[in-house]
Amino acid sequence: MQDSSSPVAHPGGVARRRRLAMTLATVVSAGALGASVASAAPSGTLTFGSNYSDEVPKAALQTVVDAFQAKNPGLTVKVNTVDHNSFQENINTYLQGTPDDVFPWFAGYRMQFFAQKGLVGDISDVWGKISADQAPAFKGASTGIDGKQYFVPFYNYPWAVFYRKSVFKAKGYKIPTTLAQLVSLSKKMQADGLAPIAFGDKDGWPAMGTFDYLNLRTNGHAFHVDLMAGKIAWTDARVKKVFETWKTLLPYHQKGSLGRTWQDAAKSVVNKKAGMYLLGGFVGQQFTGASYKDLDFFPFPAINPKFGRDTVEAPIDGFMMAKNPKNPEAAKAFLEYLSTAEAQQAYLGADPNNVATSKSANTSKYNVLQKKYATLISSSKHISQFLDRDTRPDFASTVMIPSIQKFIKNPNDIDGLLKSIEKQKKAIFASE
Repeated sequence: MQDSSSPVAHPGGVARRRRLAMTLATVVSAGALGASVASAAPSGTLTFGSNYSDEVPKAALQTVVDAFQAKNPGLTVKVNTVDHNSFQENINTYLQGTPDDVFPWFAGYRMQFFAQKGLVGDISDVWGKISADQAPAFKGASTGIDGKQYFVPFYNYPWAVFYRKSVFKAKGYKIPTTLAQLVSLSKKMQADGLAPIAFGDKDGWPAMGTFDYLNLRTNGHAFHVDLMAGKIAWTDARVKKVFETWKTLLPYHQKGSLGRTWQDAAKSVVNKKAGMYLLGGFVGQQFTGASYKDLDFFPFPAINPKFGRDTVEAPIDGFMMAKNPKNPEAAKAFLEYLSTAEAQQAYLGADPNNVATSKSANTSKYNVLQKKYATLISSSKHISQFLDRDTRPDFASTVMIPSIQKFIKNPNDIDGLLKSIEKQKKAIFASE
C-alpha cells in the first residue's frame, strides 16, 4: 500500500521533479560512498595456519598461496604449517590462544561448534560476494546455527573402497555390491595371499569411516545424523548391530592396524600386498605414475536393502577466519580468493584427488578418478561429512577414537563398550 503523504502519490510536475532529484541524490551519494570505501588491495602480513603437512597437499597449497601473492604484491602471506593430527587435536587451544588470520577446518557440525562458542570470525560479507558460485548445499554447510557464515568450502571428496584394477583383472575379482559379496571377495583374497582390506588406524580417525559406512548402510542416514547429534543412545540395539557386523569383517582387516598409519596402509595397496582400502579420495596421494592410473574405486556395499547405497561420505574441506584477525581485510580477500575456480584448480592441478566446490571449475580438466568422484557425490541421495565432523569434536576425539581402537583390539565385549560410550556421551553432551 502506498503512503498518501509521499510525493509519489501526488500527480503533477512537482512530484516528478522531486522524484528525479531524490534519484539523482541517491546515485551521487552512492557513487561518492563507493569511491570512499572502495577496498584497496590487501597489504601488510597475513598469517595462514595450515595442517596440510603431507608432501603432496603442502606443495599444492603453496601454489595457491603463490598465485594469491602474485595478485597482491603488497601483501606477504606467512604460512605456518603444523602436523595434520596435532592441529586437529589442539584446535580448541589454538582458537583460544593467538590463531592465525586464516586457517583450515571442516564444514558442518564441527564448524558450527566453534562458531557457537564465538571462537571464529563471521564472514557473511564474504559470502555476499561468493554465493552465486557455490551450490546451496555448500552454503548450508558453511552456515552457523545463528544463520551467519563462518566457512569457505575449498574442495570435497568421497570415501569409497579403493583398489588396483590390474589386481582385480589378474585375479578375476568382481566388484561387490552387497556385504555378502564383500565377504566372499575377502575370502578369495585371503586364499590368494593378500590382506583383503588394508587398514591403518594409528592416528585414530581413519577407522571412523568404516563405522560410518556400516551404520549408514545398516540404519540409514537419518539414524546416523541423530546418533551423531546425541539424540540416540549408543546402547540402542541398532548400534550394537553395526558393531556385530564389523566384528565379522575384522578377520579380513590388515593385521597390526593400530600401529600403522593410513599412508602405510595405502602403500600396501600400491605394492599389491592388500586388495582393497576404504578411505577418502586423498588416498591417491600415495599413488604415482602407473600405480595412480591403475587406481579405481567402488561405493561401499549395501547391507540393508531399505537404504541400499543412498549415502556417500563426502567431507567438505575449507577455511575459516580467526575471531579477531590481525589483518581482517587481507583475511577476507584471501578467503574470497580460495572460493574461486582459479584457486581451487591451482590446488587440484598439484593434488588431483578431490573435486572443486566452485560452480565455475572446469570439470573437463578432471582426471578419470575425479570425474567418478563428482558423479558419485552428485548422484547420492544423502551426503555425510565424517564421524569427527558430524558430531562434537570433543566427543569424537576423547571418546570415539579410543573406543573404536579398543573394539579393534578386543571385539568381544560390545555391550560393555557401548555402555561406556553412552555414559561418556551423556556427560559431554550435557556440558556447554
